[in-house]
Amino acid sequence: MQHPGVFLSCLFAFGLGVSTHATAVPPPPVVAHVDLQRYLGDWYEIKKIPNRFQSQCTGNTTATYSARDDGRLNVINRCLTDAGSWDQADGIARITDPVTNAKLEVSFVQLFGWNLFWGDYWIVDIADDYSYVIVGHPQRRYGWILSRTPTLVVDLDQRLRELGYDPADFEATRQGLKP
Repeated sequence: MQHPGVFLSCLFAFGLGVSTHATAVPPPPVVAHVDLQRYLGDWYEIKKIPNRFQSQCTGNTTATYSARDDGRLNVINRCLTDAGSWDQADGIARITDPVTNAKLEVSFVQLFGWNLFWGDYWIVDIADDYSYVIVGHPQRRYGWILSRTPTLVVDLDQRLRELGYDPADFEATRQGLKP
């Protein structure tokens, strides 16, 4: 069952916050290149910096990316809520740095066919075999560790520090919950 209202209203707030937040700290570096064909598919959220637009999520959070004919990506974010139902947000990602493919913007708000409130989505680290990824934000307000499997045995705390994140800001996402 989809409940886009709650998820979309929170993502609306995310879009506004992304565009107006400024900081003197230099942004994190992005990876040199992302092979978008290898990036497509399902990802499990392992950890995240808590945020308003996922506050209803209890666990089982996933992201699925698929190619579109117009060069953009379809994005489906899904999670299990406290009420035991599924919450899903459908969005679009566009590449903003075609040299690296590592800087994207995502929008989960559409009005009359127009996507509104684009938020930065930067790929700041990725495993050579595309088994995990660290997604960040220019001001480090948001961050996610995603994996191709529901568990990740690699400790990325040192890598987060190197990227200017505090690993203590990230909380684990529970996977394998029963609806």
